[in-house]
Amino acid sequence: MLATQRQDLILERIKADGAVRVADLVAELDVSDMTIRRDIAELARRGQVRRVHGGAVDARHAAHEPGFRAKLEISGVEKAAIARAALALVRPGSAIGLSAGTTTHLLAGLIATSDIRPLTVVTNSLPAAETLHATADPALTVVLTGGTPTPSDALVGPLATQALRGLRLDVVFLGVHGMDPDAGLTTPNLLEAETDRAMIAAAGQVVVVADRTKWGETGLSRIADLAEVDLLVTDAVPDGLDLPDLDVLLAPTSGA
Repeated sequence: MLATQRQDLILERIKADGAVRVADLVAELDVSDMTIRRDIAELARRGQVRRVHGGAVDARHAAHEPGFRAKLEISGVEKAAIARAALALVRPGSAIGLSAGTTTHLLAGLIATSDIRPLTVVTNSLPAAETLHATADPALTVVLTGGTPTPSDALVGPLATQALRGLRLDVVFLGVHGMDPDAGLTTPNLLEAETDRAMIAAAGQVVVVADRTKWGETGLSRIADLAEVDLLVTDAVPDGLDLPDLDVLLAPTSGA
């Protein structure tokens, strides 16, 4: 099938359903996910679709960042596997940071039910803070930054950034909108990028938790270069993508 034919099919699916998933198109058309992402990128360049996590939506109805609940519906199995793999990196007696995001929220849920104590968690994620606070465990200290909430329930802006300054965290688990070898880590929200950069500055180790759908996505604002990442926890790296300077931990999804 020619690229133009694939792109026409993608537009038909979006017209019928309002959105498409990269994974569904890969299975249906028997091509690589990078091929589908290139098709979506071309359609986005022409203003016919808007790229979102894991797929694309009608450009007329995607002017804003998807909300937290909408993001939970995408790549759930993969995100859960990544969260389980990340949990093994959390050590008792440490102070960790959790950025906003659905994968970091799943990690917060695993921390809440684990026996990794004592532990201090600093976060700008309202859902993560709520999940951790609900344990009522005195050995689990939860620090929620101030700030203004985004559609994805992240607290951002000067108050959040200032709260992170002066802190020293053993490890920060960072969720991102997109990853690209050239653009680095990005987000569509300018203030969230600033807050994420403050969290990175406070980190002894930066661990990005992101599923394969984030590859090739780029947001308006850059958070950091890939070179600033100590470890990427993901479910897969696209074929043909060379990342010699990035340590990658693959999270197994079988049996999840």
